[in-house]
Amino acid sequence: MKEGFRQSMAWLHTWSGLLVGWVLFLVFVAGTASYFRDEITLWMKPELHQAQHQEVPQDVAAAHAVALLQKRAADSPRWFITLPTEREPGVRVSWANPPGASKSPGGRGRFSSAMVDPATGEEISEARATRGGEFFYRLHFDLHYMPAFWARWIVGVCAMFMLIAILSGIVTHRRIFKDFFTFRPKKGQRSWLDAHNATAVLALPFHLMITYTGLVTLMFMYFPAGVQAVYKGDQDTFFAEAFPSGGERNAKPSGVAAPLAAIEPLVTATRAHWEGAPVGRITVNHPNDARANIAITRQIGQATPSMSYNTPTVFFDGASGRQVKTIGDEPSAASETRGVLYGLHIARFSSPFLRGLFFLSGIAGCLMVATGVLLWAVKERQKYAKAVAKGGRVGFGVRLVDGLNVAAIGGLPIAFAAYFWANRLLPVGLEARADVEIRCFFIAWAVAAVLGLAWPTRRLWQLLLVVGGTLLATIPLLNAATTATHLGVTLPAGQWAIAGFDLVVCALGLSLLWAAWFVGRRATRKAAAPRPAPAVVGEMAEGVR
Repeated sequence: MKEGFRQSMAWLHTWSGLLVGWVLFLVFVAGTASYFRDEITLWMKPELHQAQHQEVPQDVAAAHAVALLQKRAADSPRWFITLPTEREPGVRVSWANPPGASKSPGGRGRFSSAMVDPATGEEISEARATRGGEFFYRLHFDLHYMPAFWARWIVGVCAMFMLIAILSGIVTHRRIFKDFFTFRPKKGQRSWLDAHNATAVLALPFHLMITYTGLVTLMFMYFPAGVQAVYKGDQDTFFAEAFPSGGERNAKPSGVAAPLAAIEPLVTATRAHWEGAPVGRITVNHPNDARANIAITRQIGQATPSMSYNTPTVFFDGASGRQVKTIGDEPSAASETRGVLYGLHIARFSSPFLRGLFFLSGIAGCLMVATGVLLWAVKERQKYAKAVAKGGRVGFGVRLVDGLNVAAIGGLPIAFAAYFWANRLLPVGLEARADVEIRCFFIAWAVAAVLGLAWPTRRLWQLLLVVGGTLLATIPLLNAATTATHLGVTLPAGQWAIAGFDLVVCALGLSLLWAAWFVGRRATRKAAAPRPAPAVVGEMAEGVR
């Protein structure tokens, strides 16, 4: 350690952040959007907008869902019912298809699903097929077009690098709080460093919390030794005992038909047991069988006082309606510790205001990662200042980082905008519509990435920022042209979830357009400036190939 401890930490901070910076940027952007995944899903299903104001008792909504499932999936081995919340107005039902059965329209894998109007019990058949905000949530840790197992390992390794980068960054900065209040504009590398420091320090507790709790969410995958030692590798038994909220999944049906008990009194009794707390999810295993069982799980959200992700569950015999047992009313310390850390990461307990603070902190994290990888490229270009001034080129490593920066930071907003535009422009009845929307996301991103890797210049930065900013800023106009729930309707009606989406994407688009204008103005000034003297070539090397 010839350079000293702090210098070694600076080296560690630089490389642990740079090597995985582009994956971390994707994870941060998708994770930040996931804080409003229910609102995004609602916006992307305009057919549900009118159901937003209906307030229906939970026992009535549950009875309507069971009635529809009896018609659509009476022979299914398992039903799932998600009751309406303040953020999702419809009843979401899904069921496992019987072995050998064909998949229903809109189904995914071996499961099928439908949306139900909680007031009438009618299936909202015209709701367009889309993954909505769920796509961003899964993209956040499952990535896409690859097995989830390997994707989670990749994201986990990147999160560990992120944790190292944060801790080494804290050690590196002697004046961490002074750095927060320091920003020197128009100073080239110093400006990038100040921006990186400010966004890092601004939400430092959030960055530490979200990185650590992200690792906790998949701790049984990353650290399986305990489960393997006690359960001899039988993870199904471990999860059934540790997280039994899904009911007795391993129970076998008797083969004797028996009518399912009425669901209304079970919902009423469960709410009374929880002193009025709302029901979130109902799972029915082997419906219409003599060994049917029902698990009713408490809702996670503003209506419940706990920030833990652990959800108390009440179990009933499906044929008689007799209460069998309860779990989670008094969780163990270890289980509750994990539940709170998990809950902090996904913030399902938060109010709209607190969720907005999580969202802003997530944006600070995106900016921190982006300015970090950009800062490395700015510093490295200065080493090639003299060669560039004589008409030469920077090294391959710098060109590669430049291209990846343009592809990830400049291309990702375009991909998000393309996903939303596809939702409104694709025909509602298009086959595999949800998959086509996702394909549009990756095609748009791939085009931007190819351009970025082939032409990583300031002009391309400006072009991508203009395209991404314009597409995002005009989404409210697109919404007004294709639906009846535009800002002129949603704002007076108080439909804040829908109006908020329009306003936020418009604000993000305008921010990108301002960034494009700023980049273009600097390029114009550089072109108009006299040829620099050798002594200041280093300062002018920024942005020049």
